[in-house]
Amino acid sequence: MATRWKPPAPGDIVWCRFPNLPQRNPRPKARPALVCDITEREDGVSVTVAYGTSQNLNRLHKGEFAITKQANPAAYGSAGLSFDTKFDFRQLVELPWNESFFAVPAQAPHGQNPKLGSLHPSMMRAAEAAYQALRGRD
Repeated sequence: MATRWKPPAPGDIVWCRFPNLPQRNPRPKARPALVCDITEREDGVSVTVAYGTSQNLNRLHKGEFAITKQANPAAYGSAGLSFDTKFDFRQLVELPWNESFFAVPAQAPHGQNPKLGSLHPSMMRAAEAAYQALRGRD
Protein backbone atom coordinates (compact mmCIF):
# COMPACT_ATOMS: atom_id res chain seq x y z
CA MET A 1 0.00 0.00 0.00
CA ALA A 2 1.55 3.28 -1.09
CA THR A 3 1.35 6.29 1.17
CA ARG A 4 0.81 9.93 0.42
CA TRP A 5 3.39 10.97 3.03
CA LYS A 6 7.03 11.77 2.50
CA PRO A 7 9.17 9.23 4.41
CA PRO A 8 10.39 10.32 7.85
CA ALA A 9 14.05 10.73 8.81
CA PRO A 10 15.96 8.94 11.56
CA GLY A 11 15.39 10.90 14.77
CA ASP A 12 11.84 11.87 13.86
CA ILE A 13 9.14 11.06 16.38
CA VAL A 14 6.01 9.79 14.67
CA TRP A 15 2.44 8.78 15.59
CA CYS A 16 2.44 4.99 15.25
CA ARG A 17 0.02 2.10 15.76
CA PHE A 18 2.87 0.04 17.21
CA PRO A 19 1.98 -3.67 17.00
CA ASN A 20 1.69 -6.01 19.95
CA LEU A 21 4.80 -8.13 19.64
CA PRO A 22 5.42 -10.81 18.48
CA GLN A 23 2.26 -10.34 16.39
CA ARG A 24 2.55 -7.79 13.61
CA ASN A 25 -0.99 -6.38 13.57
CA PRO A 26 -1.33 -2.63 14.21
CA ARG A 27 -2.92 -1.64 17.49
CA PRO A 28 -6.00 0.59 17.30
CA LYS A 29 -4.43 3.26 19.55
CA ALA A 30 -1.49 5.22 18.18
CA ARG A 31 1.47 6.27 20.31
CA PRO A 32 4.79 8.05 19.82
CA ALA A 33 7.59 6.06 18.22
CA LEU A 34 11.16 7.06 17.50
CA VAL A 35 12.34 6.50 13.92
CA CYS A 36 15.68 4.67 14.02
CA ASP A 37 16.16 3.62 10.39
CA ILE A 38 14.58 3.93 6.94
CA THR A 39 14.81 1.26 4.25
CA GLU A 40 13.83 1.79 0.61
CA ARG A 41 12.34 -1.39 -0.88
CA GLU A 42 10.82 -2.25 -4.24
CA ASP A 43 7.37 -2.34 -2.64
CA GLY A 44 7.84 0.91 -0.69
CA VAL A 45 9.54 2.36 2.34
CA SER A 46 9.88 0.56 5.66
CA VAL A 47 10.62 2.32 8.92
CA THR A 48 12.32 0.85 11.99
CA VAL A 49 10.84 2.43 15.11
CA ALA A 50 11.36 2.19 18.87
CA TYR A 51 8.32 1.89 21.11
CA GLY A 52 7.25 4.95 23.10
CA THR A 53 5.12 5.03 26.24
CA SER A 54 4.16 7.45 28.99
CA GLN A 55 3.80 4.60 31.50
CA ASN A 56 6.28 3.69 34.26
CA LEU A 57 8.59 6.63 33.69
CA ASN A 58 9.85 6.47 37.27
CA ARG A 59 12.00 3.44 36.38
CA LEU A 60 14.09 3.19 33.25
CA HIS A 61 15.27 -0.26 32.25
CA LYS A 62 18.29 -1.19 30.17
CA GLY A 63 17.65 0.04 26.62
CA GLU A 64 15.28 2.87 27.60
CA PHE A 65 15.59 6.64 27.78
CA ALA A 66 13.04 9.31 28.63
CA ILE A 67 12.12 12.75 27.39
CA THR A 68 10.49 14.73 30.18
CA LYS A 69 9.25 18.29 30.28
CA GLN A 70 10.81 19.03 33.66
CA ALA A 71 14.28 17.60 32.94
CA ASN A 72 14.67 18.99 29.42
CA PRO A 73 11.97 21.43 28.23
CA ALA A 74 13.75 22.07 24.91
CA ALA A 75 13.88 18.35 24.07
CA TYR A 76 10.26 17.89 25.16
CA GLY A 77 9.14 20.76 22.91
CA SER A 78 11.19 19.54 19.95
CA ALA A 79 9.72 16.04 20.28
CA GLY A 80 6.14 17.28 19.96
CA LEU A 81 5.01 15.10 22.84
CA SER A 82 1.85 15.62 24.92
CA PHE A 83 3.19 13.63 27.89
CA ASP A 84 6.57 12.70 29.32
CA THR A 85 7.61 9.66 27.29
CA LYS A 86 10.21 6.93 27.37
CA PHE A 87 11.45 5.09 24.31
CA ASP A 88 12.41 1.43 24.48
CA PHE A 89 15.07 0.05 22.13
CA ARG A 90 14.22 -3.47 23.34
CA GLN A 91 11.06 -3.06 21.30
CA LEU A 92 12.32 -2.17 17.83
CA VAL A 93 10.21 -3.16 14.88
CA GLU A 94 10.39 -2.61 11.13
CA LEU A 95 7.04 -1.50 9.71
CA PRO A 96 5.81 -0.49 6.28
CA TRP A 97 5.41 3.30 6.01
CA ASN A 98 1.67 3.34 5.41
CA GLU A 99 -1.70 4.25 6.91
CA SER A 100 -2.07 0.84 8.54
CA PHE A 101 0.74 1.55 11.02
CA PHE A 102 1.07 5.36 11.02
CA ALA A 103 -1.49 8.11 11.50
CA VAL A 104 -1.77 11.88 11.46
CA PRO A 105 -1.92 13.09 15.09
CA ALA A 106 -4.89 15.18 16.21
CA GLN A 107 -2.80 18.34 16.57
CA ALA A 108 -0.98 17.71 13.24
CA PRO A 109 1.98 19.97 14.15
CA HIS A 110 3.77 19.26 10.86
CA GLY A 111 0.76 19.17 8.55
CA GLN A 112 -1.13 16.12 7.39
CA ASN A 113 1.55 13.52 8.13
CA PRO A 114 2.46 11.34 11.15
CA LYS A 115 5.38 13.46 12.37
CA LEU A 116 5.07 14.75 15.94
CA GLY A 117 8.55 16.23 16.19
CA SER A 118 12.23 15.32 16.30
CA LEU A 119 14.77 14.08 18.78
CA HIS A 120 16.56 17.14 20.16
CA PRO A 121 20.39 17.10 19.87
CA SER A 122 20.63 17.24 23.68
CA MET A 123 19.03 13.76 23.82
CA MET A 124 21.48 12.06 21.47
CA ARG A 125 23.80 10.86 24.26
CA ALA A 126 20.92 9.40 26.27
CA ALA A 127 19.49 7.66 23.21
CA GLU A 128 22.90 6.31 22.17
CA ALA A 129 23.64 5.07 25.71
CA ALA A 130 20.29 3.28 25.87
CA TYR A 131 20.87 1.65 22.48
CA GLN A 132 24.48 0.67 23.29
CA ALA A 133 23.42 -0.85 26.63
CA LEU A 134 21.65 -3.58 24.65
CA ARG A 135 24.59 -4.51 22.42
CA GLY A 136 26.03 -6.97 24.93
CA ARG A 137 22.77 -8.81 25.57
CA ASP A 138 22.13 -12.39 24.44
